[in-house]
Amino acid sequence: MKAVRFHEFGGPEVLRYEDADQPVPGAGQVRLRVAATSLNGVDANIRGGRMQGPIPVGLPHTPGFDVAGTVDALGADVDSVAIGDQVIGFLPMAGPGAAAEYVIAPADVLTAAPTTVPLADAAALPAVGLTAWQALFEHAELTAGQRILINGAGGAVGGYAVQLAANAGAHVIATAGPGSARRVRELGADEVIDHTTTEVTTAVTEPVDVVLNLAPIDPARLGALVALIRDGGTLVNTTVWMPAPADEKRGVKGIDLYVRSDTGQLAQLVGQVDAGRLRIDIAERVKLADLPALHARAATGDLPSGKITVTVAA
Repeated sequence: MKAVRFHEFGGPEVLRYEDADQPVPGAGQVRLRVAATSLNGVDANIRGGRMQGPIPVGLPHTPGFDVAGTVDALGADVDSVAIGDQVIGFLPMAGPGAAAEYVIAPADVLTAAPTTVPLADAAALPAVGLTAWQALFEHAELTAGQRILINGAGGAVGGYAVQLAANAGAHVIATAGPGSARRVRELGADEVIDHTTTEVTTAVTEPVDVVLNLAPIDPARLGALVALIRDGGTLVNTTVWMPAPADEKRGVKGIDLYVRSDTGQLAQLVGQVDAGRLRIDIAERVKLADLPALHARAATGDLPSGKITVTVAA
């Protein structure tokens, strides 16, 4: 089979599009014929060897922890899926990824794919959709009628967070640049702040219950957002290389989010997609053979805002 792998840590140049052995599922595992995977922001740090503490990958390593595909073979003791099922999942981040024609997946991370979008496009949902869901409902405990500021709403996680928060009945204030402001408003934001021309801390004039930070801002700017939160509110931060600030005197919690696989939550996301309440936006689709070039573009910042999928099968 064809796969993209790296045999040493380094820059985009270490990625190789090459032949690899077709994997065989073990107990509790299935083999998927991959339709697509996706590019995630952490991929470059994993490839560079900078995540070996929390995500200790072995070499050679195949990237791509999002997967959409068709069940091709079953290991022992698997009865939750059947051969031919179309599924999506968030693969173990330290294991072999889905930038290959076939991948092994634990059966318990797989959820039936949406039926209303092409299977390959569904690869844009697992990691970023789960990040948004867990930030909003698991950590921030967002409810109808609350006010939320989503800082960095123009990216892939932000797009899902805006939709999910709006669907939950929250008042959504979003920051976005000129290139993504219209899309963010179409996804359900009640207010959009252009962070390139306006200071967020002065634009938000009423307290919010929740701040969700998705932007790689410096610690001082992140800390300033705490002042926008009402007493007892929550700041959830996904840029975990800097700790989430808090204000203990006012009961404002600061939470660093580390996304994890959760098939129940993923199934609820799929349900919203199929009900027409959650839109999967694809900024760009590239072929598997072009993944090394995509990593090179990402290293220079030459990527569109939003989610990029890597199509493996037609």
